[in-house]
Amino acid sequence: MSRIGKKPVGMPSGVSATLSGQTIEVKGSKGTQSFTATDDVTLTIGEDEISVTPRGKSKRARQQWGMTRTVIANMVHGVSDVFKKELEIRGVGYRAQLQGKVLKLNLGLSHDVNFEIPDGVTVTSPKPTEIIVEGHDLQLVGQVAANIRDWRRPEPYKGKGIRYKGEYVFQKEGKKK
Repeated sequence: MSRIGKKPVGMPSGVSATLSGQTIEVKGSKGTQSFTATDDVTLTIGEDEISVTPRGKSKRARQQWGMTRTVIANMVHGVSDVFKKELEIRGVGYRAQLQGKVLKLNLGLSHDVNFEIPDGVTVTSPKPTEIIVEGHDLQLVGQVAANIRDWRRPEPYKGKGIRYKGEYVFQKEGKKK
């Protein structure tokens, strides 16, 4: 039994949902998002809530139950508020600057990295060592932040690289003479 799937998704004021077949569309003040659920679950829209129930007792139906409920909850949150990931850059000479729809990163490589910002995501750099990724789609925001971080992950000896704000990087001890 899915503990997450049992809870219905509450809709705050200003958010509406429509269901056509297995596709649910959620509208809010910040935009519109849609999701097509698999045939393993049943979606129902009630008064101020959306509930998901499995069709059958198969393992796949139970897996899709919790996942579908979580995706719908993230959509409801995304159309009423934004998701945000903050990255910080550490290292001598490492910096980021925004030039239109391109994030220019100096990361100690032989060349500058020009990261194209996809549609649906807003990237800002208030300081040269800070990057903020915002958007209404949680999956897209997380993927863009992970792609930026992949250019120079934090290394364990000096801690240089791009890390999430508040991320702890285990420091290893260097060689001893």
